[in-house]
Amino acid sequence: MRLVFMGTPDFAVPALQALHDAGHEIVAVYTQPPRPAGRGNKLRPSPVHTLADTLGIPVRTPTRLRKDTAGHEAFAALNADAAIVAAYGLILPRPMLDAPKHGCINIHASLLPRWRGASPIHSAILAGDTESGVTIMQMEEGLDTGPMLLEGRVAITPGETTQTLHDRLAPLGGKLVVEALETLPPARPQPETGITYAEKLTRESGRIDWSQPASAVERQVRGLTSWPGTFTTQNGAILKIGRVSLDPTTTDTPPGTVLDDALLIACGPDTEGHGTTLRLDTLQRPGKSMMPRANFLHGSKLPPGTRLGD
Repeated sequence: MRLVFMGTPDFAVPALQALHDAGHEIVAVYTQPPRPAGRGNKLRPSPVHTLADTLGIPVRTPTRLRKDTAGHEAFAALNADAAIVAAYGLILPRPMLDAPKHGCINIHASLLPRWRGASPIHSAILAGDTESGVTIMQMEEGLDTGPMLLEGRVAITPGETTQTLHDRLAPLGGKLVVEALETLPPARPQPETGITYAEKLTRESGRIDWSQPASAVERQVRGLTSWPGTFTTQNGAILKIGRVSLDPTTTDTPPGTVLDDALLIACGPDTEGHGTTLRLDTLQRPGKSMMPRANFLHGSKLPPGTRLGD
């Protein structure tokens, strides 16, 4: 098929590669413009941009689409059979949704209608879901409301992080979208029940609320890697948290209190009203690197009785 590909982050890269390897004619790639990054804030192209350059595919980087009539016409002039969209980052207006022969097809990293929106992988971990997957859907103007073409399911394993789940879902998305273009399955409406929305994450989303049960805090730490990361405060200073592990100890000590010399932390109560605990496994002081608990304690002290989150 004659395709346009629209995507930006690492998640979209396997899909672009899979479509190219399957022999589709990709006439253009749309992606977010290069952003300042690294030392010196030099402009860095997106992962999709980098792959498109390697594959010799023309790249377009518009900063807006909604009211860009000339851009709509340029998109329609590509005469694409379909546009494949994967975490592109801009909302497609109606003229662009309608331009390709088979419309615009989205690779969404959840089992719709669960986790419509911007952070479906994070949200699955945060909520304690036991299953996730990828849905190939026909796009319409609503937020991830279009009819579904295909889906693939994966179990969320104990200890799964957003990064590890991302790395399993990204190639699955590429496999499924190639299959969808080959078979052109009939679209089916999304169920009207089980709809949930994934909130847009900010850095503040990573602030740990120690009044939550330890299980919720542990999911927060796993769910917010690699971005925005999780953190707490101690005497007003930021303390980043990399990994934690649940502990069976119960306590009636106020949440956020350090309980021993090995960084056992009091958390909020479970469903039976017992105070729960977890242990900080890796953490980071400002200006330092993330380090294991033992290394951290060589140079920093968090003695029993210290209150975190103050």
